[in-house]
Amino acid sequence: MKKISWWEPMIGESERALVNDVLASNFINDGKVTTDFENRLADLLECRHVVAVTSGTAALFMSLAVLNIGPGDEVIVPDATFIATVNAVAMSGATPVLADIDPVRLTLSPESVSAAITPKTKAVIPVHVSGRAADMEKITKIAEAHGLHVIEDAAEAFMSKGGGRYLGAFGVTGCFSFSPLKLITTGQGGVVTTNDEAVMNRLRQIKDQGRLGRSTGVDYVIPSIGYNFKLTNLQAAVGMGQLETLDWRMARLRGHYRVYERELDGIEEITLPGFDVENGEVPLWTDVLAERRDELEAYLRDNGIDSRRFWIPIHTQPSYRADGANFPNCTQAMNKALWLPADFDLTEEDVKYVCDTIREYYTKLA
Repeated sequence: MKKISWWEPMIGESERALVNDVLASNFINDGKVTTDFENRLADLLECRHVVAVTSGTAALFMSLAVLNIGPGDEVIVPDATFIATVNAVAMSGATPVLADIDPVRLTLSPESVSAAITPKTKAVIPVHVSGRAADMEKITKIAEAHGLHVIEDAAEAFMSKGGGRYLGAFGVTGCFSFSPLKLITTGQGGVVTTNDEAVMNRLRQIKDQGRLGRSTGVDYVIPSIGYNFKLTNLQAAVGMGQLETLDWRMARLRGHYRVYERELDGIEEITLPGFDVENGEVPLWTDVLAERRDELEAYLRDNGIDSRRFWIPIHTQPSYRADGANFPNCTQAMNKALWLPADFDLTEEDVKYVCDTIREYYTKLA
């Protein structure tokens, strides 16, 4: 039986060589290679500053901390997201306030953002699901009208564009993840992007125990509280190696999506939220809304195809439980949402096999 992986990280000889160079240097902490990685990403994302950190979660937490958001404050987040988005708000001491999603694009609904604002609201965190842009034009207008900060969760949207700009460039900060399930990986790790120099300087303090610049920090007064969110030269070396095949990776994922879009056309039980690949969106994973989703997933698995169900709505998680009646779009969509295989190694024939198997499943039900 043909075996189709949902996703596997791709590591090459460049990454191994660059890691060996760091090991040979005997400086494996946050240093020059990390700085080079930050500068390279700033060029790619067309932003002024990039701060490398330990994870996308840390990037979100630091973004809240730099804006002095904490206990007594509220932060609006979508009900459909990986739980890390909400956990980062809880880490800050602020209260996450859930909002519903757009039923088509599966991203934060601007109308739900407006309805969730209270006098305690300080920020909103739109999430670019699977690399698909949230409606940043409407969300930023709402935020400006109410004096709210916008922090973008672009964990799944590295190098994806919306409205002619790279996602992560619309808010005070953009937060990216380089976990093994992303376009590029550093094992674990992430970055915060910003065009504000003061924000950048504060982020650098927060990520390194409040220190100003690299130092042992034992012989002078440290001006503020900080933490340890440093990305090491070892991790940055992996990232630099991954960037050598960045264009190929992006083209591969866009190619997968185009085949899915073509081959799934006409299957009434399948809806693609879609991607605007012609205008710069990068589909990290191709997602669909599928009738009888759980049964379809099992059928695919029985035929050697690995897929992945979406997150369950945040309002159903024990730590963040809320009334489901407030999130009808999320409740309905998350019961149907499925990520199809997007592994870099997939061939066009592999993607067609997935689509043929999906068609076969629904034909048998007819």
